[in-house]
Formats: sequence, C-alpha cells, structure tokens
Amino acid sequence: MTTSVAPAVRSSEPATAPPVAPGIDDGCCAASDDALMDADRAACLAAVFKALSDPTRVRLVGYLASAHGGTVCACHLPGRLGISQPTQSHHLKTLAGAGIVTREQRGRWAHYTVVPEALDVARDYLGTSIGSARCC
Repeated sequence: MTTSVAPAVRSSEPATAPPVAPGIDDGCCAASDDALMDADRAACLAAVFKALSDPTRVRLVGYLASAHGGTVCACHLPGRLGISQPTQSHHLKTLAGAGIVTREQRGRWAHYTVVPEALDVARDYLGTSIGSARCC
C-alpha cells in the first residue's frame, strides 16, 4: 500500500510580519555578550542542580542540614527513606561528588556533613541575576 503526500501550497504573495501595536518597537536587539554565563560556572551549577534533582537526595540534604552538630553517621540515617543501604550510599556519593556534602571516615562508619557554601551557590544563583552569582 502506498501513500502519497500532497505537495506544499506556496503563495505568490510575500510573507508579512504580524501587525505591531502602536508605541511598541518591534526591532530585535541581541542580548549583551556579558549576559552569557561562563562555561565553567554553568557546569558547576549544573552539577549542583543535577545532584539535587532527585527527591531522595533533597531529603538527605535536608536531614543532614538540620542534624544536631551538623554531622550524621551513616548508621543513623533514617530507614524511613525507604531505600536500601547500597542505594543510600549511591545518593550520598552523588551528593559528595557535587560538593554538597563531605564524607569523613571515622573507624568503621562514614560521617556526612552538608557544605553550606555549596548550597549558597545555588541559592545565590536562584536569588540574583547572572552577573552577581558566584560559583565554585
């Protein structure tokens, strides 16, 4: 079975732009080159946002950030997260890789601490213009 496609209909009249409301300049102007974020800074921010793009990791960061003393032993992480220990380790490794938490081995157990400056990077970017945001 063959199907045929109808040829496109072309108008002989030139295309016209939609009408512009009175008092509105329809001239297009390019954004300043200064508005484009540095590639290294964009990669840093993307790594932070990618690490925080998982709800379990967001919950872990919230739990760690609110911990008394600022540090939590891996053995005390809440079981109510509903994830296995290997999955928990994967999430913590991802957060550590993005610089959001630090990991310190104390004997048999790993202790995790949130790095406030890493969260400040995201907070600053979301709360201010591109020109004044800072990154890693």
